[in-house]
Amino acid sequence: MKQLKLQSPHYRYIIQGFKEWLDILGYSSQAVYQLPNYVQEFLFYAEKQGCSELQQIDTVMMKEHYANLKSRNNQRQGGGLSNSYLNKHQQALKKFCDYLRQTGRMTLHKLDLRGEDAEHEITDVLTQEEIQQLYKASFIIQERKKHNRDISFYEAAAMRDRAILAVCYGCGCRRNEAVYLDADDINFDKELLFIRKGKNYKERYVPVDSINLKYLQDYVYDARPTILRGHKSEALLVSEKGKRADGQTLMLRLKRLILLTDNIALQQKEITLHSLRHSIATHLLQNGMSLENIARFLGHSSLESTQIYTHLIKSETNGEV
Repeated sequence: MKQLKLQSPHYRYIIQGFKEWLDILGYSSQAVYQLPNYVQEFLFYAEKQGCSELQQIDTVMMKEHYANLKSRNNQRQGGGLSNSYLNKHQQALKKFCDYLRQTGRMTLHKLDLRGEDAEHEITDVLTQEEIQQLYKASFIIQERKKHNRDISFYEAAAMRDRAILAVCYGCGCRRNEAVYLDADDINFDKELLFIRKGKNYKERYVPVDSINLKYLQDYVYDARPTILRGHKSEALLVSEKGKRADGQTLMLRLKRLILLTDNIALQQKEITLHSLRHSIATHLLQNGMSLENIARFLGHSSLESTQIYTHLIKSETNGEV
């Protein structure tokens, strides 16, 4: 989402305060990053309506802004804004109202917005060729950095990129599952990855193929100690500061790999870490794996969620995707 620059210093101050409030209340790093951006979009809209002071806004204006989003949605290419995206806007505006009320800045009427219908959405799925291009891009980074002074560190960063792909694509991990993996969760002898913090606190073991297992082995034994630089951490994926890498860090590395592919079509897709999970599920189904086995691999509690991929493949076959 493009961040819109606010002219009002008062609004900029409010956005920062809202972000700090979310952080203090213990919201996830993703929520602390995203929700203020949605509110910033509303305040940008308010400025366009000639309102530059907090006391000038109300829930009527919020509803007008939301209605404008929905109408703009119908005019955009590629299906427009998803219902999930619109619901996140609603959540942000409602939390913003809570923030204003609880901090005593102002009291707004209840924001009565009806949630959009839940969708079984699939973000852009990568082809198997595009996945291979991402892996190759990590080697491009490594080769380019060999002329730098700190050779071992940049080689280690490239190995970490391949480890991210191995976990998020090769093992189909969700974003948070990848973040909370520990180095000891990989059983190299049995070629299994133990996911201890799955959705709804469910644990599972995921098989790792020989290629991705080799990438993980190279990273754990050769690259990870270099990146840690003497720091101690149980985390599998670590940052340059020696701490557990968060989801935003993993996403930034993925975006960098996408840019390095020089594949314009790939760069125009809305790729997230979850796209890698969707991609491996689609590829496994295309290669003949049963829905039951894919469901176990992904950690789905029912086949209903897994069946989404059969509809996706049918749409591709019919030329709809």
